[in-house]
Amino acid sequence: MNETRESAIRILRTLVGSEAAEFHEGQYEAIETLVDQRRRALVVQRTGWGKSAVYFVATLLLRSKGAGPTILVSPLLALMRDQIAAAARAGVRAVAINSTNPHEWDDILLRLRNDDIDVLLVSPERLNNPSFREQQLPQLIQRTGLLVVDEAHCISDWGHDFRPDYRRLRDLIAQLPSGVPVLATTATANSRVVQDVAEQLESLHDSAQPGSAQVVTIRGPLARASLRLGVLRLPDAGARLGWLLGHLDELPGSGIIYTLTVAAAEDTARLLREAGHRVLAYTGQTDPTEREQAEGLLKDNKVKALVATSALGMGFDKPDLGFVLHLGAPSSPVAYYQQVGRAGRATENADVLLLPGPEDQAIWNYFATASMPDEARAQAVIGALGDAPISTPALEAMVNLRRTPLELLLKVLDVDGAVRKVRGGWVATGRQWSYDRERYGRIAAERIAEQQHMIEYETTGGCRMEYLQRSLDDDTAVPCGRCDNCAGAWYPSDVPTDAAQSALSSLDRVGVLLEPRAQWPTGADRLGVSDDRGGQVKGRIAEGERMLEGRALARLTDLGWGSTLRTLFDAAAVDAPASPALLAACVRVLGDWNWSERPVAVVSMPSRRHPLLIDSVARGVADAGRLPYLGAMSLVGNGPSGEPGGNSAYRLASVWDRFSPGEIELPTGPTLLVDDLVDSRWTMTVAARALRMAGASAVLPFALALRG
Repeated sequence: MNETRESAIRILRTLVGSEAAEFHEGQYEAIETLVDQRRRALVVQRTGWGKSAVYFVATLLLRSKGAGPTILVSPLLALMRDQIAAAARAGVRAVAINSTNPHEWDDILLRLRNDDIDVLLVSPERLNNPSFREQQLPQLIQRTGLLVVDEAHCISDWGHDFRPDYRRLRDLIAQLPSGVPVLATTATANSRVVQDVAEQLESLHDSAQPGSAQVVTIRGPLARASLRLGVLRLPDAGARLGWLLGHLDELPGSGIIYTLTVAAAEDTARLLREAGHRVLAYTGQTDPTEREQAEGLLKDNKVKALVATSALGMGFDKPDLGFVLHLGAPSSPVAYYQQVGRAGRATENADVLLLPGPEDQAIWNYFATASMPDEARAQAVIGALGDAPISTPALEAMVNLRRTPLELLLKVLDVDGAVRKVRGGWVATGRQWSYDRERYGRIAAERIAEQQHMIEYETTGGCRMEYLQRSLDDDTAVPCGRCDNCAGAWYPSDVPTDAAQSALSSLDRVGVLLEPRAQWPTGADRLGVSDDRGGQVKGRIAEGERMLEGRALARLTDLGWGSTLRTLFDAAAVDAPASPALLAACVRVLGDWNWSERPVAVVSMPSRRHPLLIDSVARGVADAGRLPYLGAMSLVGNGPSGEPGGNSAYRLASVWDRFSPGEIELPTGPTLLVDDLVDSRWTMTVAARALRMAGASAVLPFALALRG
């Protein structure tokens, strides 16, 4: 045993707390590649194999030889917290710089200067922070002993979780001093992604170091012997939730229940808590402090489950996680493998069950194109920028994009070199940018193929683990002997009657708060929005022009009425009057509405897509409340312009002065204003203002559906 291996074994045993610990096949090979050969390695191994052991052991070995600290690029806060805790067990001094600890940055930078840190964890987004990029990163790069890219499949836009910020790592690698090794790790990469990541590492090889161009790829079998896979197909959301209510306590230990949307996670968690189950919701909208607390409660087995979106995914480390259950399927077998890999890492048995839903494909189709730039909008963003920095809020008012998709598009354009983030905002680089139509077409086609593969996983009669392995191009795949197809269904398929009734009651809940707009959007005046006297429309919306707090029947993403509403508002749906059940649900919303003053009349919005639907709803609620229905507001000119979506300034401009009460005579008292679908709320805001200006003392907005 050579000196490097002897030292590596000592560190490994300290890391895992066992004097009998030995390296798994491939672990030492990766360490040797980094420490002795100073080359680049790509490690593709199943979750729980020990990828973190490779970079922690390599870090301490390199540090003992005088190397500088390791930069570990990590995508998620939960993952960073687990990595820091694991590092401490190995005697590795690891710290993170991220959005949650700016108060610690000065101390961290001082410790870096004093060489008192072994591993610095940073997010890929932090690498493009102007202050960090310009002030701290150049010095840090010159002292780096090892660069680690965790969850490296994010580099590839063929991967299931491509993130534009990861593309910036090419620039970081290109700036590394000669001889600095690079390690990329992932558990979820098929052959296409492996080749893409390796080619990107090779294209930036160190020409001064012989033999460095070829990346050493260490790939192992991906079978997880502890996992028992199954698929249970139930007819609807009520049956799926009823099954969960009736059988959650039968699942082993504690685990994760994945949903496809935030609304589904929150609704499911609420239903389970009301039935006495100890669960918490965990989504991208959960407060970071609450997320950290929730992770701790799950790790300590103080909750039965976290009901989570993909926000709880890569790298969450609870070795004894007993089960992973999905209410709705991820869009690809690769993404599914990544999530179920959270379970059974240090246990002999863990249960993995998928309960797919008919709405899954509609959700997949939305997210499939979310990260792809639209050519016209990309050109508009580039054209709006110049040499002077423009902030994201100011840019939002100049182009018809909401904040989240605008930020994503800016990242893509930044990585492509067309724009650059600087202090004070964004500037154009002047570099020619062209839309890579062929590339995005190939990616879109691949996404569709992945969706089909997921459906095949759900319906296959063969081994489910073998199918997942083959989806990841693992040629060692053989039948597992444990899944429901290999050994028979291991889960109950019945839905207890009382649980089914509780689920249906929960799904039948109605009423979502519709918040009134309080501020006019910045930049609306530049789009021709002015008041009756030609003055600017800006600042707070006057109390006398504002609608009151309103209600919607449900969100489109809700598990219950959301399904009915998605069908009604589907592009192929035929307009028709509301069903008695839908009208009854609307009346229940109004009955539960705790308004300070009851409406005295009903007015409807002029709908171009759903006139029969809205007219029937308005008349129905008017009859139920014994209120006069005064008719629909009139469209002014050609009515609203443009399509739904876009940012607030553009949405306001598209509906400004486009609605009028016409000949409607408004009685004294509040008016109930009925619409079909509320998105940005500017249509309702402008229509309510027109009613207020025409004499309505108050306007109470009501809509069938709230988008989101």
